[in-house]
Amino acid sequence: MISSKKFWRTPKGYSALALIAAVTYFLLMEHRTHLFYALPFLILLLCPMMHMFMHGGHGDTSHDHSDIPDSEASRKGVEDGRRQTLDNMPSEKGR
Repeated sequence: MISSKKFWRTPKGYSALALIAAVTYFLLMEHRTHLFYALPFLILLLCPMMHMFMHGGHGDTSHDHSDIPDSEASRKGVEDGRRQTLDNMPSEKGR
């Protein structure tokens, strides 16, 4: 009969978890000053990493403009932008 136990639920898995926990504890306790010095740089490094791995949907739009030539689509976008800008401008009637 084949056992369907997961590795982490076996005695070797528990030993590995204990070893990982002990090593992590001693690394953090002995090198905490190095960690605090590197923390600002790690936070700055986190920004591009988030953009690389968490923004997977950029460029995949649901709008299909394949039938409109690029110049016409560009002109239409400019017109829409101008219209939105004019709609959002405060009116001068109150002056």
